[in-house]
Amino acid sequence: MNVFKPAVVYFLLVFGAGFVLGTVRVLLILPLVGERTAELLEMPLMLTVIVFAARWMNRHPLAEADARKRLIVGLIAMGLVLAADLLVGIALRGMSPSDALFHRDPISGTAYYLSLLLFAGMPWLLAPLRKNIATEKATSPTIT
Repeated sequence: MNVFKPAVVYFLLVFGAGFVLGTVRVLLILPLVGERTAELLEMPLMLTVIVFAARWMNRHPLAEADARKRLIVGLIAMGLVLAADLLVGIALRGMSPSDALFHRDPISGTAYYLSLLLFAGMPWLLAPLRKNIATEKATSPTIT
């Protein structure tokens, strides 16, 4: 199974939602509450998107993948997010590569990088849940 194509799909699902939410955050929320609070308010929404995207990935492109391939897909997708952050920081915000990746608010930046780790691991983390539920349904007696 090729892992790059599912990784790109996973990246695009989450990055697309993040682009929309980020636009709303920057244009509407940030002026009202400041950068740190706006980023922290966006975080639960992005984590929800990550969970739903990983669940969809596990049901469709990764339905037959083993745990190792699910983790590789998540890690490649995380690399794509970091590359996109770097590109946006340099091209659109005029930042240096170091600034784009490492000079973030200590609180919201830490939360961001923790969410990236969850993003990378979510297809793998949710895979056992999906398989356990399917196994329980297949082995549980049916009531007639």
